[in-house]
Amino acid sequence: MRAWRSERTKWLLGWLALTLLGTVAIIRWDIAQRRTAFEDDARVAHRQLSQRAAQHEAILGTLVLLAQPIGGNAGLERRLPALYPQLLDAWRRERGEDWQGSQARLLAEAEGRSRASGRAELGGFDASSGRYTVVMAGEPVSFGLQVEARRLLPPEGWPFEHAPLVRAALAHGASELILQAGVPGPDPAAPLLAAPTGLTPGFVFSKRLATDSQPFELRVQRPTGPAEWPWTAMAAWAAGCAAVLGAAASVHRSRVARRRAEAAVRIGRVARLNALGELAAGLAHEINQPLTAVLASTQAARRLLDDEQPDTALLRQATTQAAAQARRAADVLARLRTSIAAPAAGEPAPRPLSLRSMTRQVLDLAEPEVRARGVRATIEGEAVQVMADPVAVEQILVNLLDNALHALESVPVDERRLVLRLSSAGGQAVLSVIDSGPGIAADAMRRLFEPFYTKRAGGLGLGLSLSETLAQAMGGALEAQQHLPRGAEFRLSLPLAPAEQQ
Repeated sequence: MRAWRSERTKWLLGWLALTLLGTVAIIRWDIAQRRTAFEDDARVAHRQLSQRAAQHEAILGTLVLLAQPIGGNAGLERRLPALYPQLLDAWRRERGEDWQGSQARLLAEAEGRSRASGRAELGGFDASSGRYTVVMAGEPVSFGLQVEARRLLPPEGWPFEHAPLVRAALAHGASELILQAGVPGPDPAAPLLAAPTGLTPGFVFSKRLATDSQPFELRVQRPTGPAEWPWTAMAAWAAGCAAVLGAAASVHRSRVARRRAEAAVRIGRVARLNALGELAAGLAHEINQPLTAVLASTQAARRLLDDEQPDTALLRQATTQAAAQARRAADVLARLRTSIAAPAAGEPAPRPLSLRSMTRQVLDLAEPEVRARGVRATIEGEAVQVMADPVAVEQILVNLLDNALHALESVPVDERRLVLRLSSAGGQAVLSVIDSGPGIAADAMRRLFEPFYTKRAGGLGLGLSLSETLAQAMGGALEAQQHLPRGAEFRLSLPLAPAEQQ
């Protein structure tokens, strides 16, 4: 169960990481696209406003030139508002006269600056009404224009007409003349470069108009934040990642299941062959004793018959043949047991093997059974290299795990523990298989590794005997003991690889 949950967690974390990386890339790409579009529109607005401001200078310069001599083209300036919608009014002051109206003082001051600089100068600037004046001194006539800033560009020429989030203003000193209000923030009177929405100012553009007479700074801002993100594309990416990783996980599970099935078939084949060998070895052991007794009896009969006179030659010949056949049967059975128990010629020689990797491999193979029984299985200890036959080690571990899982069936599910602990000492690596089952009975402990001895219903009693034989054939050992406070512990000892012994 833990391995299955761990694998599922890995796939989930992989999906989260891939989704996060993809969504970050999508957000960054979307922000870059929107920023580029915003800056392009802001530069267009700046260029158009600069051209319109330069147009005002040109109008004033033309009026000054056409006003010579005194009285020339009188009243021409009155027709300008009809030609230029942004011009609300135009004034002229001839030599010897004063400026008229409520802005006379501002116009006079601007005219003085204009005479000193030789160019048009900014007069009054009223941010609340959205109006400002421009004055150019001439001789004998000076002219002034009143401009409505919000009409500098017609709606069809304003690049942010269809961008209601954008806020634009012309700034002069501490005053701002709002061209487009945008979406108001918590404080409508906040400066333009504050963050009206979100945690950042968003996209900001600030640049001075390309005229000296109207030294305004164009400030444009577009707030951005999670509400602006391409959530549809992000959701599609997450769904795509889930589909791809889901398919990959399905393929991976299929491959793991296929490898487990192939390993189970291989182990089952080896187990059957080894079981048959152990069966033959056991039969040889069991038959050898009565045959030895027959041999002893026939020898005794021969000695007794030596004292009898009638037809002793025939009896001697028969008993001699019986003794010879019995001895021959015993020899054959002894050789059969030796050939079965010892490693056969051509079998893989022991080689360096990672005992922890093999343990993990066998535990993964048994993972469906472990999960089905609700057993909590863990691997502890150091990673060691041993000299062993991988197939034999795999068979031993399969037998030990199978016995442990059957023993754990007799305890409550929440108490089922299985620990596989690795250690090394004295040139030997030790793998301890510890379960929290009921343990081993005292009478069973003495006969645990005998062939055909079992207390499991339907068991053959060959698994542990075979495992002990395989361990001894590799120069190791298999032992069993009680594990306190409850359970059994089987200790498989195998020789360390030469590199581990240094």
